[in-house]
Amino acid sequence: MNEDPDSPVVAFVGGGNMARSLVGGMVARGVPPGRIRVADRNADNRERLAADFGVHCFATPEEAVRGAGFWVLAVKPQGMRPVCSSLAGLAQQLKPVALSVAAGITSRQIATWLGGAVPVVRAMPNTPSLLGAGITGLYANAHVTDHQRTQAGELIQAVGPVEWIDDEALMDAVTGVSGSGPAYVFLLAEAMADAGARQGLPPGVAARLANQTLLGAARMLTESGEDAATLRRRVTSSGGTTQAGIETLEQGGLRELVARAVGAATRRGAELSAANDD
Repeated sequence: MNEDPDSPVVAFVGGGNMARSLVGGMVARGVPPGRIRVADRNADNRERLAADFGVHCFATPEEAVRGAGFWVLAVKPQGMRPVCSSLAGLAQQLKPVALSVAAGITSRQIATWLGGAVPVVRAMPNTPSLLGAGITGLYANAHVTDHQRTQAGELIQAVGPVEWIDDEALMDAVTGVSGSGPAYVFLLAEAMADAGARQGLPPGVAARLANQTLLGAARMLTESGEDAATLRRRVTSSGGTTQAGIETLEQGGLRELVARAVGAATRRGAELSAANDD
């Protein structure tokens, strides 16, 4: 999205953390607050969003979506069907682009619940989006035009880069890798800090060492232009301390454990879809 006065009005259905991060990113990138609407039943959420970003807030989705070209459906998976069903009449009348950030809910389900033949973009962002450092997988159904696809990508780029996925079935794998991925990293940080404390470091020192190490490693991955395997080999001297640690992780089955974790999260995404199907 940009400062173009012809850019579409965007209505958020749900004003939680992900909606807030997207709204903040859009405003920071120059989208006029007057072109952003948010529906949230929580009065405190509405007041904070209006005060912080100057956007228009409403108590009901029906009020927010009227006249909006993009509907960002930022509700939990189990709440998606009733919300969409309540908006089906307006969706058929207005034919907006429905952009969903709900894990496991397919574009077919969303289009059906909105009355059919609606442009739908599925997005799987992750929690670093709250800092403008996320990454989002996107999928567009057949009703989304090239122009709408570009607009959807620009909207989501307010919180980080995007990766378009051509096969919707792979969106569950996106969830397993990047949607759930920050929690894997947080768990690794916990484990590293705990291990450092067991070796005698003060817990606070161990936690700061672990956290900053992960931050620095992540920056090297994204800024160096080298892949993870190359960087790992570069810092692993033969017979050194790093090699000893890496060999222990490999012998302990780290790769297989990560594969199982991503597989479990991927399957759970598919289960969420099945649980909400007709």
